Amino acid sequence: MLKILTTILLGLSLHAQDVYTVDELILQALKNSPDLKISSSQYKASKSRYEQAFAGYLPKVDLQLSAGEFGLNDLTTTDKSMTNDTLLLGKISLQQLLYDFGKTKGSVDALKYGSDSYLSSNEQQISNKKMSVKQAYYEVLQAIALIEVYKENVKLNEKQLYRSQKYFEAGIRTKIDISDAKVELIKSKLDLRKGLYNLKLSYASLDKVVGFMEVDKKYEVYSQSLVLTNIYSSLSEYELTLKDSINFAYENRYELKKYLSDIQSAQSSSVSASSNYYPKLSFYADYTKQQTDKFEDSLPEEQWQAALNLNWNIYEGGATSASTQEKKINIKISHSQLNNSKLSIKKETTQAFINVYKMKDSVELAQSLLEVSGDKFDQAQKRYEYGLSDYIELQQSRQGYIDAKSDLVVNYYDYYNAIAVLDKAIGK
Repeated sequence: MLKILTTILLGLSLHAQDVYTVDELILQALKNSPDLKISSSQYKASKSRYEQAFAGYLPKVDLQLSAGEFGLNDLTTTDKSMTNDTLLLGKISLQQLLYDFGKTKGSVDALKYGSDSYLSSNEQQISNKKMSVKQAYYEVLQAIALIEVYKENVKLNEKQLYRSQKYFEAGIRTKIDISDAKVELIKSKLDLRKGLYNLKLSYASLDKVVGFMEVDKKYEVYSQSLVLTNIYSSLSEYELTLKDSINFAYENRYELKKYLSDIQSAQSSSVSASSNYYPKLSFYADYTKQQTDKFEDSLPEEQWQAALNLNWNIYEGGATSASTQEKKINIKISHSQLNNSKLSIKKETTQAFINVYKMKDSVELAQSLLEVSGDKFDQAQKRYEYGLSDYIELQQSRQGYIDAKSDLVVNYYDYYNAIAVLDKAIGK
């Protein structure tokens, strides 16, 4: 008995599969996606560049130690021949920037805002990824729901083939009805087969978006049976108006935050470039200790110095002027990019908002069409049974019913896909 239970449990564990909700898939995507890792690494690299530039505010301390041989003629005698000696030397120096008219600050701020820009780009990539995961998830759910429609179509055609055979045997219908029923059954099975392959393709797309690298990754998405009866009533209004959506996008879209950081970075770069017109004031100090065997009277054993240094480039062929002008142009470009992005976001949000209600109306009309098509199919079956219509009318009404059901499934998931696009458009 114990062996049997062990075998059953082992079999269940081998066939167990992970089941993911859409939120869990988003978390997996944030953890696994190579494109998000790239954007995250770019942000980390930009932070390192900022920290490297910030070091310009801090003192620079250098230590030098050396031991070796050198040659020198003795200045205290008339002998000009070269004498070799051993030298041990230690030197420590310090250099501290005091003031450079904003050059260092401009460079540091430019890299800081540049890092903020990379952060916003990374956050925008995350927002885009959330939308992509939702779209791939809904594509899988749609494929699952369509398979159920195709299965129903197969059952209807199997039933019709059976009835056609019985009618033929009873002498009520001709053999052509059996042939037509067989053709429609094969077509419905072909549609079902295609639907099963489309589900596999949908899972493959989801693997790419989420970042599942395993070749044989076994998992399923969480899904519930789709009840198409009065499904329109389950759809809710979007919580924001169009105006509110656009304003929300202006406040929350990371793309706009990126361009604001780019403007600040360009302004800081301009300050740094214009500071080249002015001098740089710094403090320098060092202490040296050295020891020799033969020239200890000629070379000082210890020495130090401290000084304020003023460095001022008087002329460099107009390079400073050209660089400053370029930075000012970059500021204007950044402002134009921000305004252009606002226009694009306004258009994107407006189109996405309209599409949500377009899809919602499509669900309502598709549901009405399904109800009418279902009634027509019922009537066509009764007419066929009583010999009031031929098989073609029955087949057309059945196909119309199946097409209407498929269209309702597609429009239903298109609605939620439209919401995902709108959420991304406003930065939600």
